[in-house]
Amino acid sequence: QVQLVESGGGLVQAGGSLRLSCAASGSIFSINSMGWYRQAPGKQRELVATITSGGRAKYADSVKGRFTISRDNAENTVYLQMTSLKPEETAVYYCNADYLFGLAWGQGTQVTVSS
Repeated sequence: QVQLVESGGGLVQAGGSLRLSCAASGSIFSINSMGWYRQAPGKQRELVATITSGGRAKYADSVKGRFTISRDNAENTVYLQMTSLKPEETAVYYCNADYLFGLAWGQGTQVTVSS
């Protein structure tokens, strides 16, 4: 089993920045990729960014150039640096880990971008 705990959410003005963190514990040796997803009220959960154990990152088109995902394998932590945030990016942001025995999800952290 893998457990994930997110932190770093909060309230920010449009154009501002936030950094989210996700700490993994448990069977961390079996984690392949990790990622961030978000779910706005009344909408489906959507992919924001993923990163492999080797550091290869992928981004949703809507966040390319503004968000950066990174991973500290020694600390078992993945980060999401978000800049130039927009009000429509207000959502609960979830951390995800794809590991040997399935998928793990964190509890989510709220990001609110005010206009």
